[in-house]
Amino acid sequence: MNVKPFAVPSVANRYAVFFACIVLALIFLVLVVETHRFWLPLAIFLGLVVVGVVDVLQRHHAVLRNYPVIGHARFLFEAVRPELRQYLFEDDDAQLPFSRTQRSLVYQRAKDEPDERPFGTLLDVYAAGYEFIGHSMRPAPVRDPATFRVRVGNDQCTQPYDTSVLNISAMSFGALSANAIRALNKGAKLAGFAQDTGEGSVSAYHLENGGDLIWQIASGYFGCRTADGRFDPEKFARRAADPHIKMIELKLSQGAKPGHGGILPADKVSVEIAETRGVPVGVACISPARHSSFETPIGMMEFLAELRRLSGGKPVGFKLAVGHPWEFMSIVKAMLHTGIVPDFIVVDGSEGGTGAAPVEFTDHIGVPMREALLLVHNTLVGAGLRSRVRIGASGKIISAFDIAATLAIGADWVNSARGFMFAVGCIQSLSCHTNKCPTGVATQDKLRQRALVVPDKAERVARFHDNTMHALAEMLAAAGLNHPSELAPHHLARRVSATEIRLFSDLHRFLKPGELLTESNDAPFYTASWRTAQAESFDPLPS
Repeated sequence: MNVKPFAVPSVANRYAVFFACIVLALIFLVLVVETHRFWLPLAIFLGLVVVGVVDVLQRHHAVLRNYPVIGHARFLFEAVRPELRQYLFEDDDAQLPFSRTQRSLVYQRAKDEPDERPFGTLLDVYAAGYEFIGHSMRPAPVRDPATFRVRVGNDQCTQPYDTSVLNISAMSFGALSANAIRALNKGAKLAGFAQDTGEGSVSAYHLENGGDLIWQIASGYFGCRTADGRFDPEKFARRAADPHIKMIELKLSQGAKPGHGGILPADKVSVEIAETRGVPVGVACISPARHSSFETPIGMMEFLAELRRLSGGKPVGFKLAVGHPWEFMSIVKAMLHTGIVPDFIVVDGSEGGTGAAPVEFTDHIGVPMREALLLVHNTLVGAGLRSRVRIGASGKIISAFDIAATLAIGADWVNSARGFMFAVGCIQSLSCHTNKCPTGVATQDKLRQRALVVPDKAERVARFHDNTMHALAEMLAAAGLNHPSELAPHHLARRVSATEIRLFSDLHRFLKPGELLTESNDAPFYTASWRTAQAESFDPLPS
């Protein structure tokens, strides 16, 4: 005979709180009848009894059917778990996606507070992956960070732009609030660097404070589109003539969701956003996954040449998250075929951020920034074009060392999005997609964004930039260097095991100028990919 002696106690345990509420409700009911007091406790426990009855009868949550009343505690703890973890239990170096140490560094520099650390490093310098920059026995004088600028614009450009080595990465009005855009742009104006508009086009808030802008144009052609969503050259020319716009960036893809496109739901397309993007109010705003203005690498080069002409000779380039290597190489072959050479390329790593993206895209699509940067840099070097094309890079860049490590392997400048979001007040609440950002950064809620005071946050943006540039200047001086452009792979090293350290110059393969054109066999990956690339199509040739 199969006996289950604990069946009754099990039910009693699961319903214990519910039964207790019933008993207490009856006790207080008697007390109220006899004393005409204790109305509040009676109301509370009667309410809990009602909750328990509803829990037992509902069919959507098994936990509540088995644990009436007390089961709600699970949902409460789940709701506050991110906050409890962030404020009470998070390890200082746990990157979720940015660690408390990283965020604190931004906050300190943005507030102009001391960022020195006592008692030595907290990092395990013997752990694999630890990186450092070598110092010189003959340190150089600390140079003025204001001189850390890069000229963007080759021989085909008539209005070159001298950009800072640290700029604000692409973030659109719509994804960010009006006040966040204002603060970022005013901070860029104060410190003399550039703000990328993101694909949402140039809003009135981008222009309000006079900061330099990089106008990003994506597949939706927002701000320069026809009624059916195609590129409108006349609208583009009128907007591109604005003196605040210093460069034009064609967006092919972004790191957090490459190849995905996007949609701004109809209920979020306000009058302001509709006017900025050139779309109807209250109609879903679509960003296609691919451009309609070109189908081939050659067509893309011709489109870039048209953008340069229409903008009056301003620097033009493109941003991409690297995927298939032959596709990028086909673009480079199209440069050689047409003679049209972009002024810059921005490489976005798969670790890049976004307001919202499918988990699979965020975690498992696209090439990480460093490997993507190496591919772009090496391909341009191997094709003999590197001296004519500047490279920017973005992907979890926060500190001066992040900048130095990125420049050392091929970038000319870097962009940071989330770093400047922290500077403007972001606390990494991970609620960007809910329109309920607690600091007014990533929301269109007027009351919430009122909390972001533009003059104060603009000063913080400028200070974060300037203090980070000063830290970079000190690092360069310690390494015996005078300018970020002097950084090379042999200046940095990485621990690859408990007993071995290797220079970046030994870790990575760097091509020689023109090496791809000579069909060298010293770099089989690059050579094989180059052979399959064709200027006439993004499709690979048969191997």
